[in-house]
Amino acid sequence: MSSRALFVYGTLRRGCGNRHARLLDRSARFIGSARVAGRLYRVKWYPGMTLRAEGDEWVIGDLFQVRNPATLAELDEYEGSTEYRRVPTTALLENGDPVRCWVYEFIGPILEQRRIVSGDWMKEKDSR
Repeated sequence: MSSRALFVYGTLRRGCGNRHARLLDRSARFIGSARVAGRLYRVKWYPGMTLRAEGDEWVIGDLFQVRNPATLAELDEYEGSTEYRRVPTTALLENGDPVRCWVYEFIGPILEQRRIVSGDWMKEKDSR
């Protein structure tokens, strides 16, 4: 994929205090709030999403234009290879414009009872 846009929905979102979120915020351009067709789950203290072909359920997040491929490599390492994989998808900006992007999809076991129905981890995180 030639685009280096990245959709993030959990610990990499703006306002999260970990060093990887700060790295993304300073080394990429924030495009805007966006959504991706999928389902969001509480894995442990962090979320994971699964992509869905239909757009009746959405995961809310932030879209960034990554300036340096080394940033993606560092984020790949942070997300690991046993729980997430970086895959291409399409995000919709708030104005409805589609943007091809990467997303870290959760590949571990899913517990349906841990689904975050709102699709917004920041709301879930703040309500705990």
